[in-house]
Parts: sequence; C-alpha cells; structure tokens
Amino acid sequence: MNEISALIEKIKNFNEEREWEPFHNPKDLAISISVEANELLECFLWKPACEANLDKIKEELADVLICSFQLAYRCGLDIEGIMNEKIALNAKKYPVEKAKGKATKYDSL
Repeated sequence: MNEISALIEKIKNFNEEREWEPFHNPKDLAISISVEANELLECFLWKPACEANLDKIKEELADVLICSFQLAYRCGLDIEGIMNEKIALNAKKYPVEKAKGKATKYDSL
C-alpha cells in the first residue's frame, strides 16, 4: 500500500467510525472542496501573504486535501494516476520553451 492509499484508508476509517458516508457523496464533497478552499483563501485576506498564519494555512489545506481525496475515492479515481495525467497534459499545454518564466495562459503563449 502506498502513502496515498494509506491516507485514503485512514480518512475512510475515520468517516466510517462516525457513520458519515451518507453525507460524503461526490456532489457534497465537491461543494466541500470549494468551501474549504475559500477558508484557505481567508488566511490571506487583507494582509500580505508573508503575514498569513502558517498553522491556519496547514489546517485549511489539509481540509481541502482530505475532501479531495474523499472525492477521488468515492468516484473510483486513482489520485496518482490522475495527477500524472494532468502534469503530462500541462507539459504539452505549457512547453518550457514558451512558458518558462511567464504567468501566461496556454492559449496566449
């Protein structure tokens, strides 16, 4: 079992112990990712990024990742596989020779 699978199993067990599975359908998990991501953004609201509370960032980022891992599990998706596929796709969309040092969207490179 790899580290990602072990984390998913730990999250799954946590939820099973509390009988939360009925609440963790793909729709509600996708909504939860958005809610948690907004709580992460709140860490940076009205201050320079360097003044954001790192402990709060860690907590909110963990919530985003936990909800994301749950969504992948509930949809039968392999996190490592979909991440590798997306990185490969982005490498095609953003070739180094065109994108290096630029924050330009791929269709404007």
